[in-house]
Amino acid sequence: MKRLSIAAALMFLMLPAFAVEEHHGFVTGTVTKVDAAGKTVVVKLADGTQHTFHFVKRTAVHGGQAAAAASKEAFHGVKEGSQVAVHYTEKGGQETAEEIDDIGKSGLKAADVTVTHIDRGAKTIAVKTENGAQETYQMTDSAAKDAGKDVAEGAEKAGKTTVYYTEEGGKKVVHFFKKAI
Repeated sequence: MKRLSIAAALMFLMLPAFAVEEHHGFVTGTVTKVDAAGKTVVVKLADGTQHTFHFVKRTAVHGGQAAAAASKEAFHGVKEGSQVAVHYTEKGGQETAEEIDDIGKSGLKAADVTVTHIDRGAKTIAVKTENGAQETYQMTDSAAKDAGKDVAEGAEKAGKTTVYYTEEGGKKVVHFFKKAI
């Protein structure tokens, strides 16, 4: 009985080693396939790799075709050929789209700026526009979390960043940003 208790205690202590860890990520690319039956979207990145993202009820879509009529369908206007940014979680090898931003011509607005300050707690990003004006944008939760601490830190030092945003209630809301090339 004592050995059984020790074995059970050891197994209990080892459970965290067997847990599947969840990772968060962010990619940009072109939608190459939409599978309504499988509820998946395949996105091809600039380096040629392809990611299959599972589309779930909580998946949010912003920009372009995600307007009233498109939001009634399963993929909210996301279709083959769309240029997108995907905020996702990965657990056990399965990638789930948490948020998809249309960054094509009819999608989110884009502005090239110089980042002057980022406050992830307040979810704001202060920037200097190309014409020299100082502006402060709000950030979505995913932008504050996922938009790359490395991008933000690098942007504050190097300068040029592209912000992708919508205008909501008279405020500019950044959905993601990336260091300009």
